[in-house]
Amino acid sequence: MGTRNTRRRQTIFVGSKIRQLRKEHSLTQSELARRIGVQQSDLCRMENGEYKVSLDTLFNILGVFGMEIGEFFGGAVGTAPPGEQDNELLRIFHRLDPRTQEEVLDFIRYKGMRRIATCPE
Repeated sequence: MGTRNTRRRQTIFVGSKIRQLRKEHSLTQSELARRIGVQQSDLCRMENGEYKVSLDTLFNILGVFGMEIGEFFGGAVGTAPPGEQDNELLRIFHRLDPRTQEEVLDFIRYKGMRRIATCPE
């Protein structure tokens, strides 16, 4: 039951953060929903913590607000020493369900290819 409560709090946190950012940028739910490609009613449910935000949708939202994921979650990216950061990533990754692991891997592959395309060495 503790895991369910933790997931519920996470869903509520993400939704609240989206609402906060939307309001800070003076966007209506309809405007943001259109920009990220979802229905306004789905965005409303996300903001209320009734609906989980997919990684794709979250990254679309981050794109609208010009944010990195670390900024969204309020943590400084890269503050841990590299070895610790690697271990933390692996610990978190292994706690994810297989479908979410695939989403994370897809995102990492996308970011890696995007970096190569924009910053050739």
